[in-house]
Amino acid sequence: MDDRGARPAWRLPAWLCGGLLGTALQLQQPALWHWQAYAVGLALALLASGALACAPAPASRRAARVRTACVVLAGALLMGSVCGLRAGAFLAGALDPAWEGRDVRVTGVVAAMPQPRETGLRLRLAVEAAQDVQQGGAPVRLPELIDLTWYAGSLDGDAQAPPPPVRAGERWRLVVRLKAPHGARNPHGFDYELWLWEQGVQATGYVRTGARLDALHGPPERLGATWHHPVEQWRQRVRDAIVRHLVAPADDAARRRAAGVVAALVTGDQRAIERADWDVFRATGVAHLMSISGLHITLFAWLAAALVGRAWRRSSTLCLAVPAPVAALAGGVLLAGAYALFSGWGVPAQRTVCMLAVVALLRLSGRRWPWPQVWLLACAVVLALDPWALLQPGFWLSFVAVAVLFATDPIAGSARGISAGARFLSMLREQWVITLAITPLTLLLFGQVSLVGFAANVVAIPWTTLVVTPLALAGVLWAPLWQAAAWCVQGLSALLHWLAAWPWAQAALPMAPLWAGAAAVVGGVILALRLPWRARLLGLPLVLPALWWQPPRPDAGQFELLAVDVGQGQAVLVRTARHTLLYDAGPRYHQDSDAGERVLVPLLRALGERLDMLVLSHGDSDHTGGAVAVLAQHPQAQLRGSIEAGHPLQALHAVEPCVAGQRWHWDGVGFEVLHPPRGAPAARPNAQSCVLRVTAAAEGGGEGASALLAGDIERAQEQALVAGGAPLAADLLLVPHHGSKTSSSDAFLDAVHPRTALVQAGYRNRFGHPAAPVLQRYADRGIPVVQTPWCGAASWSSAGLEPVRCERQASQRYWHHRPAAD
Repeated sequence: MDDRGARPAWRLPAWLCGGLLGTALQLQQPALWHWQAYAVGLALALLASGALACAPAPASRRAARVRTACVVLAGALLMGSVCGLRAGAFLAGALDPAWEGRDVRVTGVVAAMPQPRETGLRLRLAVEAAQDVQQGGAPVRLPELIDLTWYAGSLDGDAQAPPPPVRAGERWRLVVRLKAPHGARNPHGFDYELWLWEQGVQATGYVRTGARLDALHGPPERLGATWHHPVEQWRQRVRDAIVRHLVAPADDAARRRAAGVVAALVTGDQRAIERADWDVFRATGVAHLMSISGLHITLFAWLAAALVGRAWRRSSTLCLAVPAPVAALAGGVLLAGAYALFSGWGVPAQRTVCMLAVVALLRLSGRRWPWPQVWLLACAVVLALDPWALLQPGFWLSFVAVAVLFATDPIAGSARGISAGARFLSMLREQWVITLAITPLTLLLFGQVSLVGFAANVVAIPWTTLVVTPLALAGVLWAPLWQAAAWCVQGLSALLHWLAAWPWAQAALPMAPLWAGAAAVVGGVILALRLPWRARLLGLPLVLPALWWQPPRPDAGQFELLAVDVGQGQAVLVRTARHTLLYDAGPRYHQDSDAGERVLVPLLRALGERLDMLVLSHGDSDHTGGAVAVLAQHPQAQLRGSIEAGHPLQALHAVEPCVAGQRWHWDGVGFEVLHPPRGAPAARPNAQSCVLRVTAAAEGGGEGASALLAGDIERAQEQALVAGGAPLAADLLLVPHHGSKTSSSDAFLDAVHPRTALVQAGYRNRFGHPAAPVLQRYADRGIPVVQTPWCGAASWSSAGLEPVRCERQASQRYWHHRPAAD
């Protein structure tokens, strides 16, 4: 039978597929084109779409296929062009590099709930006006939205009082120092700059205050409250009320932690949940329930729709005016939107509300589209509002879960209203299907998956959605219900801690390449579909490559070095054919965050590394800040370093001192400690730095390429090494002391004579590392210097003396910061 007449029905799905493709391709651009190119593309896409919509039906199957391809291309060109125009318009408001690091007086309104920290206060400011404090108050153009830290204690040598109470909606006049958004760029790492881009933030900085600065520029000034951001004001009042009600009577740790969960469920303040609790939630696979996620809001919408429908059916007048199913559907979406708005209107919440609204509008309009077409339309609407959501894990988790529900759950695919009890029982029956389908996706996105997640979610989903969350929300009307919600949280927490303590509660695998991960996701969906078991088993071979994947390692006798981007600190990963060494563990950022927990542990997990040795060059916090987190995940690792007696690490793990002359070989690669000498008198930590030389094996015997990791040694130690005839020659040099002017002496550089030098330092760090005279000494010798602020994570291989690979350049996208030339 000729089906040409049915072809026009597939124009919209083809156009939507093209739109998704165009968005995905535009997000791969390392730099934006000129806006005129996108404007021309948009005009062509509109003309092509109009012409294809008005064209008569194709006369043959081949013509139909050509038209379908043209529709896909038109959709791709339209969505890609719109995304490019939006990105260009947003980028035009970026911070001028000339204003980085300069004092600016800013007047603005606090646009979000301030976040208290042990180091001060974190706040988001909507800028209304700005002046240059050094040029007679000349106006300055700044981005519309900036993130600020108001530090407590000493800053730049100027003592300052703790920040005063700050509330959302207040107008303040502050002297600030700004910089462009700049985050660490590491393999498989979190894209902080993309996150700020989605939030609309184009500058970060800190408040400049203190006795000396206030006398010079004037103190911070609260100008008064405003009506701006009323939802944020209400959220802050509710959050503070929850904390006062649950924590004030006692300092019990369990009460504080339960109060944080209740506050997060009501207001979306995820920072209220302590780090230890987040670790338990991730290990048990219930983290999506403890924050305002897409699944959370969807479940809330289902429950709200059921309650509205039941209440509506009790009134015949209401049912005659508006059918109960229509009222239930509209009420569920509206209540879910209100909940998402009150909880902070985060990006995941926005995606979910858009998706629910699209589905609801289709049903209310009487259209009965196939579920793939509904799913495609929801995806396209979400990406039209936020194209960069396509790069967020939450987007894929939400839409894959929804697709599986549509394909396997009669509730998701049926337009008929059913009772809340039937919805609840169906969710329990289908929980294992969702778990099976998204497990490969979770491995692809995070490199780990909870093996107790199904059991934990069977209890946690109904308990959190039907008991804890309603009690927490009802507490807004009657505060004692918050205590009941906290008791329920404590009971659930006890179960989750028990599950998380199981030996195999969580499985971690190396991050597979995209092709293997995508095949595994398809395989997981096939296994979850309502198909005969023989057909389902066809998905198993698709899953296996991702489960068995192992990243390639160096050949025997060779090594790879990865200078991790940890900010103002040091951490270098050295890999041989079968062994792994970590030289230093990065800095401690603040009380509950360090480079180990945020960068190194996820990186080692993504690479599938089992650490054999951790070498800590010395005891300064910018080198040891992440050691506790690394050792907690790799207790088998040997610890070696110049750690002074009384250092907290001495009580945590046996430390073998670094002594010159220590040697060992792994897989044909030689390791030799050159400093400090045995019996050296106690000195400043920098002077005791452990200097490590790593040497590959040459093909014909002898030494091959080498790297010298110099810690924080200074000029005196460099001179001692040169005078003592230490084997300093190396192809790659980790620049001593981050490029401080007290290191990298002429004699030392002449002795090492490296082909390349690496500097690990933070962007616009307060120490001025690397110092200009030091960079000049390297330039005078023709030694290229690679710096982590410009390079991100730097990788180098001893095989063939390959050039340094910079993560920031290799994975460059147009939203990533491009630091100006030094």
